[in-house]
Amino acid sequence: MKAYLNGQFLPLSEARISPLDRGFLYSDGVYEFIPVYSRCPFRIDEHLRRLQDSLDGIRLANPLSDTEWKRIILRLIAETEFADQTVYIQVTRGADVKRDPCFPPGVTPTVFLFSAPLVGPSAALREQGVAAITAPDLRWARCDIKTIALLPNVLTRQLSADSGAAETIMLRDGYLTEGTSTNVFVVRDGVILTPPQDRHILPGITCDVVLELAEKHKAPYEVRPVSEDELRNADEVWLTSSTKEVLAVVTLDGRPVGHGENAGKPGPVTKRMHAWFCTFREDVMRRCDA
Repeated sequence: MKAYLNGQFLPLSEARISPLDRGFLYSDGVYEFIPVYSRCPFRIDEHLRRLQDSLDGIRLANPLSDTEWKRIILRLIAETEFADQTVYIQVTRGADVKRDPCFPPGVTPTVFLFSAPLVGPSAALREQGVAAITAPDLRWARCDIKTIALLPNVLTRQLSADSGAAETIMLRDGYLTEGTSTNVFVVRDGVILTPPQDRHILPGITCDVVLELAEKHKAPYEVRPVSEDELRNADEVWLTSSTKEVLAVVTLDGRPVGHGENAGKPGPVTKRMHAWFCTFREDVMRRCDA
């Protein structure tokens, strides 16, 4: 796999950073993640805008312009052998000559990117849906920053891995926030619900696409706080992310999601939304090729 590190393109296995890098010592950095379909980066402008928002959130000047970011990303994509990829971007405050929590003056940020194969849910998994569990959201109060300080997410995600589930859906003060690496949607009486993207939730690029598609196709939706009761008694639940796209949750804490003949199965609203998303994605790829 290919990588870019501080001005150099090189094999990922050869990339090295200083042990005094503040990303290593303090998790003092941010990251971004761009899906690539047929060598076309999906919503690259929106991903770069979110990267800028994250950098602003930790008071770190963007080391590159959008034009420079795109040049690096497109070259990395072109030099990688697989057509469907994920491009990972990480920017840290750089490596000082000592360990000191205060921002070091005059230190150059570390810029790191690498590409890997895009691996999403199989067709069979999409058809049957996935299991999820719930857990308290114990993270800090700035989850809107896409920081590399992901240990709370890792520990919470491991809870679902231990139970054979695909995701852990987090709850804070009786309300739904998000998954460990996903946004969460609920369907109640035909209405699509998702929490507002405040400081407790990372703004999702795929989440935004879903809301745009709901608006376009006149599907009723509301962006508002979603209670734990609404989640647990939902007709449908689905996850969104760059790799999962739109993925149905069919059991929650071991209980089937939904009611009647649709209980424990991907629901009709989820299926329609995923079909709309696929059409949207294909249109984006055609325009990219043109």
